[in-house]
Amino acid sequence: MKRLQTYVILLSCMLMSVGIQAQSSSSATADSLQSTSDSLVQQLRNQVQELELQGIMMREQLERTGQNAREDSLRMAERKARIDSLRQTTTGAPLIIEGDTLFTIYARKGGMLPQARVEATQAMILETGKSLTLFTDSIYVYESDITTDIMAGERVVMSVTDNDALWQNTTRQELAAQYGDIISRKVNELHEAYGLQEKLKGVFFVIIILVVQGLLIWFTNWCFRRWKFRILHMLLKSSKPLTVKGYEVLNRHRLGLFFAYILTFVRIGIIFLQLLVSIPLLFSVFPETKAFAYKVFGYIWDPFTDIIFSVIGFLPNFFKIVVIVLCFRYLVKAFRYLANEVGSGNLKINGFYADWAEPTFLILRILCYSFMFVMIWPLLPSSDSEVFQGVSVFIGVIVSLGSSSIIGNVMAGMMMTYMRPFHIGDFIRYGDTEGFVIEKTVLVTRIRTRKNEIITIPNSNLMSSQTSNFTFAAKNYGVIVHTKVTIGYDMKWQLIRDLLLEAARQTPYIVKKPEPYVRITALDDFYVEYEINAYTHRPEALSEIYSELHQHILDSFHSNGVEIMSPHIMATRDNLETQIPKE
Repeated sequence: MKRLQTYVILLSCMLMSVGIQAQSSSSATADSLQSTSDSLVQQLRNQVQELELQGIMMREQLERTGQNAREDSLRMAERKARIDSLRQTTTGAPLIIEGDTLFTIYARKGGMLPQARVEATQAMILETGKSLTLFTDSIYVYESDITTDIMAGERVVMSVTDNDALWQNTTRQELAAQYGDIISRKVNELHEAYGLQEKLKGVFFVIIILVVQGLLIWFTNWCFRRWKFRILHMLLKSSKPLTVKGYEVLNRHRLGLFFAYILTFVRIGIIFLQLLVSIPLLFSVFPETKAFAYKVFGYIWDPFTDIIFSVIGFLPNFFKIVVIVLCFRYLVKAFRYLANEVGSGNLKINGFYADWAEPTFLILRILCYSFMFVMIWPLLPSSDSEVFQGVSVFIGVIVSLGSSSIIGNVMAGMMMTYMRPFHIGDFIRYGDTEGFVIEKTVLVTRIRTRKNEIITIPNSNLMSSQTSNFTFAAKNYGVIVHTKVTIGYDMKWQLIRDLLLEAARQTPYIVKKPEPYVRITALDDFYVEYEINAYTHRPEALSEIYSELHQHILDSFHSNGVEIMSPHIMATRDNLETQIPKE
């Protein structure tokens, strides 16, 4: 439009100049001028037409440009409205450098997501800031047609687009200038921390820390070498040997070794504490290793803090556990007192035998401790964790699978305690084994035979087989000693009976009341079987009684001319006397 106005003004000026020249010309040259003016007018008309055509084209161009501008403004407004609606739900990607959040990027740049743009910008800032050399004017803003770039020398740190400006409600140039200032300050801060000057300072401090730590270790070792024997002498002089029930657990030599180990442990602990301080200091000198120093220090320090806080948090449950343990402890002591009174006979309960006191106390103690364990279990640390529960289940399965025979023996021992088949000191028979009961436990019973052999029998075996209690029978009824002899049919049974009774009366430990008696137990083909039966109240002397009885039977039979023999006559009866006793 401005160009059209310029052309019109120029045309007017030319017409005015032509008019002035025409009036001032002389009449002599009127004809020539008339022709010249006609040509000029024609040219001017042609130029005017061209200008009109250009004006029409320019008006059309302006109309199209205004329409495009209106469309662009509408598209921009629509894009801004869409961004405003997304602003409530889009978090964006924050640019964080060493814990400092510089700004947040929301828009893409081409195919790069905001997070990828942040990572690339972060890498460029760190690389630029951590370089050993840096010029203060190296960070600047470069304007292009599509984007505004933040440069570091000849490298692009970040490109700001129109979408970024829309997200921040500003123009692209203003946003680029704002981001450039932020990035420039951060790069300078990084250079101050990671520059060449800081590296030289770090090397100097590392040398100082190493020298100081070496001197401390040398001084610690020198002090312990110098004072070790004096301290040991003082400790041994003021201490006494540790004796437990007459056994010297720690004599002076062992005490000396013990104190020497303690001093060595103290020396190593002091050096370890020194390293615990110096190593993190050594790594914290350089910013690149500062995070590693904190991590190493955390590896060492965190377990101690965790233990301390765990102990502090466990104190309420610990006091509960102490109260529960004390209550059950005194309850068990009360049961112990009652069991001792019942076992000693001072306290008698109808239907409750004295020998039941000890096993009943054991059962009650197991029950009390089981209830105590059940009450304490939820109060233990990490008792509700899956690992703790899994380990407890695993241990329970192993115990249940591996202790089935043990549980069987324990139950059998408890049943025998209340069945009272025998007591300690009783003479019993188990299968082919005879002997005295010398020990009864919840698992096994031990028997001493007549030959002083100690036989251990599981309680489950005793429960599943027959046992004979000679002591109980002898005390209440008397044990019958019996033995058999076989005599031929040629001897009178009355004589044999009298001889057997006489032998029984001469045997020691055979009681006279009830009297011994003889039974004829069998009439076989070749002999008669006699059995002598006699009572005794000394089952522990059965082997001596049988030996004496057999000796007296031999003496009695031989002195009366009776031959103890069972003839097996297999020949014919020709000229053979009958096997009938003579008168």
